[in-house]
Amino acid sequence: MMTIACRGIRGATTADINTKESILDATKELLEKVIAANSIEQPQVAAIFFTTTPDLNAEFPAAAARAMGWTNTALLCSHEMSVPHGLPGCIRVLILVNTEKQPEELVHVYLKEATTLRAGGLDE
Repeated sequence: MMTIACRGIRGATTADINTKESILDATKELLEKVIAANSIEQPQVAAIFFTTTPDLNAEFPAAAARAMGWTNTALLCSHEMSVPHGLPGCIRVLILVNTEKQPEELVHVYLKEATTLRAGGLDE
């Protein structure tokens, strides 16, 4: 019998510029790729945490999830720490999913300039 556990799936991307459209487009692309790579169905999702680097403040990344129909999912936005050598323009996501998959079966997705953050992530 498989046991369901709450597991975290990470992802990151970059917005081209600090505009509402750029943040929403980058976040939507990231969410779509994480969902597809992990075969996630909305009822499995317990919560999604979004962070942006302090230079991105034109829109909440969670607004992209809401626009995609995730209206009953707990969403939270925050800023990342301001680290001198950090990647600017970065949007990160942590999706908490109830799944039978083991941690090594999960696909963490890193797009655009964020591919430098983690080796082995999906880069399309």
